[in-house]
Amino acid sequence: MKIGLALSGGGARGVAHVGVIKALEEMNVEIEVVSGTSAGSIVGALYAYGYNSDEIFDIVKDVTAFRSVRPAWTWAGLLTMDGLREMLANAMPENDFKALKKPLTIAATEIRKGEIQYFDEGDLIPAIVSSCSVPAVFNPVSYNGGLFVDGGLFDNLPSKVIRESCDFLIGSHCNPISTNFDAKSLRVIIERSLLMAINANTSHSKKFCDVVIEPRKLDSFSSFEIARAKEIFDIGYEFTKANFTAEDFKKTSS
Repeated sequence: MKIGLALSGGGARGVAHVGVIKALEEMNVEIEVVSGTSAGSIVGALYAYGYNSDEIFDIVKDVTAFRSVRPAWTWAGLLTMDGLREMLANAMPENDFKALKKPLTIAATEIRKGEIQYFDEGDLIPAIVSSCSVPAVFNPVSYNGGLFVDGGLFDNLPSKVIRESCDFLIGSHCNPISTNFDAKSLRVIIERSLLMAINANTSHSKKFCDVVIEPRKLDSFSSFEIARAKEIFDIGYEFTKANFTAEDFKKTSS
């Protein structure tokens, strides 16, 4: 049975995906097809390249999309992601989907056309950076003749795009919406508003998954709290171990 894994966006919360993968590894659940949006595209690419969960955590814990940034101060955005590009180039020097050991699909939003686009061939790093480019925070990315921003705007959990490529599909979603919300600053209000807007397309995407792993405790973390990477990793790992067994990933869809 071919098992797929769809990884949502979520900024620093995306480190939880690495914990989920570690738990799946310990259950001997073999993933053969991967998709990802934004932070999920980073984790998904490193995993598809051949890194295990511990190696991925070592790569992303200090150098992520929200730490590997540099001021741009242009009309398009406040920050560039040159640091992310450098990290990805060091980890995956071939910069090509063909270098991956598992098929990978990355979602990004074409801002001019206002539509989602999926990448599964060609240059790898520009596709990842395109998927991670949060509007008004990072510069949009020119790639393959298009102008791209964060894939989460249209498909934050890219499950449908790989559904026919696998017999069983696991969704790892790191953006639960808490009912306990403290409007303590404009930043957290904006972040929550964006998560709520994105959650609409995520709810639809969950329907294509056989199992959705969604650690509830992640709702207490900001998308920018990469300093708490180990806590976020542990939540993904511990939730998966506590709520699932290997048998849960062997039940075929009805």
